[in-house]
Amino acid sequence: MKIKPITDHVLIEPIKGEEKSKLGILLPGTAEKERPEQGRVVAVGSGKNISGTIVPFEVKEGDKVIFTKYGPAEIKIEDKEYLIAKEEDILAIIEE
Repeated sequence: MKIKPITDHVLIEPIKGEEKSKLGILLPGTAEKERPEQGRVVAVGSGKNISGTIVPFEVKEGDKVIFTKYGPAEIKIEDKEYLIAKEEDILAIIEE
């Protein structure tokens, strides 16, 4: 199944946190249940319509992004979890 967001919405695949800290310490089970704040953009809508003009997105498919923790809506498609967010919920693009 292919999902195409509409208008200024973005489909994001969340990136789960590490199970170990940088020092090799195992994190407790509750730590991994925190909602992720990073993900990879899977699909984007057409853009925001402002006074009849479509404003293009600043993010594109494949970008790794940081987003607001509780802004995006959670969805499940074919046993895989995704988030749908408005572009304004995306705070930054991570450049690697």
